[in-house]
Amino acid sequence: MTTVKTRHLTAGILGAATAIATLATAPAAQAAPRDGVLPQQRDTSVTVGRLVLEPTDRGYRGSVPLTVSYRGRGTADLRVTVTEPVAGAFANLDSDFPCLFAEREGELRRDIECGANPIRGGERREYTIDFGVLTTTQAYAMSAVGGAVAVRTVDAQPLTVTTGFDTVFRSTTGSLRDPRPYVQDTQTDASVQAGAATLVRQPDGSFLGRVPLVVRYDGDAPHDTLQLEALLPDGVQVRGIDPSAVCAFPWCEVPGGRFMPGEERAMELLIGAPAGTAPGDLGTGSVRLSAGFFMHDLSDVDPSDNTAGFGITALDSAV
Repeated sequence: MTTVKTRHLTAGILGAATAIATLATAPAAQAAPRDGVLPQQRDTSVTVGRLVLEPTDRGYRGSVPLTVSYRGRGTADLRVTVTEPVAGAFANLDSDFPCLFAEREGELRRDIECGANPIRGGERREYTIDFGVLTTTQAYAMSAVGGAVAVRTVDAQPLTVTTGFDTVFRSTTGSLRDPRPYVQDTQTDASVQAGAATLVRQPDGSFLGRVPLVVRYDGDAPHDTLQLEALLPDGVQVRGIDPSAVCAFPWCEVPGGRFMPGEERAMELLIGAPAGTAPGDLGTGSVRLSAGFFMHDLSDVDPSDNTAGFGITALDSAV
């Protein structure tokens, strides 16, 4: 467990001689920090446990216990900021207030600031911070660095106490010994395949059909969603995707959320043409696959397989 403590200093009445002697003999380490307040005058204690990520059927999951003790007077506003040990790993903090995400300059890891109810003097509060890493589980232990928690109490003397925590991935054999450094991908390795589409005339005279798609994701680069952009011949439009997902035509999210390395998903892009379209060959369309994470557009290791073409045919009736 990692504990950072700051204690309230009860001021006494010192004689002039004592005060001069104290100033003369005070070591350099006692010099006031930038905010002019000595650490001993503080009154917040923060304890953070070690993050042990356990192997599951979808990567690793684990939690960090966080304890905040406040010995100030009255109440103080409380905010907790979590720095991810692995990009995209933060899952939840059990607070009743929303969290705000901020990028860290030059990297994909994020800082997540969460509000909390004001804390009273003498109160000790416990939280749980949940994490998950979508990567292939290994028969050896791994470790990651850089995880941290900053707790800010806002009262007459605002204070931020920051402490790091160790992160270790348990092996599939149950071991935590001799961990190897975990290295996360920073580029995606995704691909899409598409089949031909047949549009069939509907009772209102319009045409509707489906483009069969298979999306594959290799590697463990962090990502929020994958998106498909459809490029279609004049008059042909995107109508949705099955299974259902968010679409802002001509864009549709890939259904099912984030991917595990090596995961494939089959889906169908719904496309249509208006009444009055002549049956026959309508030309060729394509879909382009892209990935994003937070405020980053991620590059792919092989952009050539991020686009797939398909033919489109319109029929008066189903064959």
